[in-house]
Amino acid sequence: MPVPDTKNLIGSLPTQPGIYRMLGSKNEVLYVGKARNLRKRVQSYFRANGLSARIVSLMQQVANVETTVTHTENEALLLENNLIKSLHPRYNILLRDDKSYPYIFVSDGQEFPRIGFHRGAKREKGRYFGPYPSSFAVRETINLLQKIFRVRQCQDSFFRNRSRPCLQYQIKRCSAPCVGLIDSGRYHQDLQQAVMFMEGRSQTIVRASIKEMEQASEKLDYETAALLRDRIAMLKRIQERQYISGRGGDADVLAVAATPEAACIVATFIRGGQNLGNKSFFPRLGAESESRDILAAFLSQYYLSTSGAGGRSIPARIYLSEPITDRALLERAFSQQAGKKIAISVSNRGAPRRWIQMAKVNAAEALRRELAGKINMRARFEALRDALALDAVPERIECFDISHTMGEATVASCVVFDANGPVKSDYRRFNIEGIEPGDDYAAMTQALTRRYRRVKAGEGKLPDLLLIDGGKGQRSSAEAVLQELQMEGVKLVAVAKGRARQPGKEQLFLSGSQRATILPSASSGLHLIQQIRDEAHRFAIAGHRLRRGRARTASPIERIPGIGGKRRQALLKNFGGLREVARAGVDDLARVPGINQGLAQKIYDAFHGEER
Repeated sequence: MPVPDTKNLIGSLPTQPGIYRMLGSKNEVLYVGKARNLRKRVQSYFRANGLSARIVSLMQQVANVETTVTHTENEALLLENNLIKSLHPRYNILLRDDKSYPYIFVSDGQEFPRIGFHRGAKREKGRYFGPYPSSFAVRETINLLQKIFRVRQCQDSFFRNRSRPCLQYQIKRCSAPCVGLIDSGRYHQDLQQAVMFMEGRSQTIVRASIKEMEQASEKLDYETAALLRDRIAMLKRIQERQYISGRGGDADVLAVAATPEAACIVATFIRGGQNLGNKSFFPRLGAESESRDILAAFLSQYYLSTSGAGGRSIPARIYLSEPITDRALLERAFSQQAGKKIAISVSNRGAPRRWIQMAKVNAAEALRRELAGKINMRARFEALRDALALDAVPERIECFDISHTMGEATVASCVVFDANGPVKSDYRRFNIEGIEPGDDYAAMTQALTRRYRRVKAGEGKLPDLLLIDGGKGQRSSAEAVLQELQMEGVKLVAVAKGRARQPGKEQLFLSGSQRATILPSASSGLHLIQQIRDEAHRFAIAGHRLRRGRARTASPIERIPGIGGKRRQALLKNFGGLREVARAGVDDLARVPGINQGLAQKIYDAFHGEER
């Protein structure tokens, strides 16, 4: 339904700056825009030709246009941004962003400060480094800090109640200040170097460590010298992997890739001159579909009004893959909000040029994957975030399940999903040993400990969301493991089948909550949980059946320590088969080449059920 009396409408519009709202026949807001001159901007939509297909579709549904005059363009920009975020107009480019971004937190005012994962309001006293593009980037950096500087990560309640070093000390990820294995002075020196590393001053740390290593060698303190030598080697390897700007400082690099169907913007985060990684965004396209328009809309929604709790700061420099028309306006708005000068530019030289090129490649590849059929899975991840009230869309979900037959051949499975679906290369199975048959809690504890002890040692990634097949008991077992391994930022959910054990009636026991959460049977988030839980169940059953089958078909000779392939073949060849080996005496077995008297006795006992 076109706007009636277009000429009179346009003539009545003001020429001041402000925002305009295009309304449909039911008075719903279809589109919100800003303008330096409202009359000229709105008039441009009523041209006879030169409009894109999306704008033509929009104008066919517009029944009225409303305007709000503002004092300045800056006010118009802020008002437009707030209306888009609150009204979600159908024809506006809309960014669905996470509620908050992760940081690395360094506590203050303690004898032995801690370094940890942080997301949300910055209430605790200390320093916050970030924001990081993802929880994985934070955990990877914390893991490096623990590996190089051995600073503690544990919560204060865990730290105060230790009487012996924990697992982190045993795997050389902590210097155990909790039990006095390092003095306060030395610990603060290591902590200060960890802070310098996050500030991008790793070269300074290397020079200081070389000098300290030489001094330790002169004092014949070879243990300290070896520790410093390893630290220097790791720091140099990290430097080789980083693009480091000569100017240092903080910057964000944004690149856009777009098609008529979808768009992707990749934001690369540079802090202290170091590349912390990138994050991909897939905004909903609106009436404006040009790359520069998408990028400009993203900038305002991404940076404006984010200075509150859990928000992100605006870096001094923002580099773009292509120029935008509202650059000067956005610079003024960002500078006003940040309280410092913000520069937006397209750089063609030095490290920023390399960063932009890298971001372009990542944006094009991410968009290609998105258009290859993963949109539905991403929507499920977003629905799960909303259903469980998570702070951010999970980037990696892992699920554990236990399978056995009356306690026999217990196997635990771990399956992994990301926004693209199953990550089968990261699937793992664990043969459970040394527990009471049928003790699912002990089996879960063993599987989680084995899995995440390796991850903490640098073999793999930690998940954002951990699903456990079971109820409160399994959840308690998992919580104990997470605390022991100091796995911060991992959301834990136990998935119980419910009283009727019917699909769609699952009870979700979230960590820290006593009551079960039951999602609607039509919930896309619940469907994703069911899919991941069922995949973990399938993978566990397959592993259990394989292990049980091998145990029931394997001969006793295969389970004897010291009997490998060659000795097994020698036994079968000398006696003509397994039955004759079973009938042989100890002296006869000892005559086989490679079999001594002690091994012959073990073989005899294996077939006759005797124990020694």
